[in-house]
Amino acid sequence: MKKTPCENAIWETLPIIRKEIACCMCHDFGLNQKEAAKKLNVTPAAISQYKCNKRADKNIKDPMILNEIRYSTELIINKGKDVLNTEICRLCKLINKNNPF
Repeated sequence: MKKTPCENAIWETLPIIRKEIACCMCHDFGLNQKEAAKKLNVTPAAISQYKCNKRADKNIKDPMILNEIRYSTELIINKGKDVLNTEICRLCKLINKNNPF
């Protein structure tokens, strides 16, 4: 049976979004794993697993989506958890629409 879009988002898209944001936070913005975990509301171990590709085994290759992830990452860093859910939902819709894998 085919998954609904929301099931797909929970099992596939959300981990990929978190992975990309976590890696962006650490590599592009210089946050450590503990800081990134706090911003994303996950554990430092989850950040480590995202960085080592143990969670979310797909990578986004579409430059436009990657730019949007960087934009969202900067918003999350600067505005905190107030924008986290909004940005994740926005990215999820964008990714599901464009299928950038």
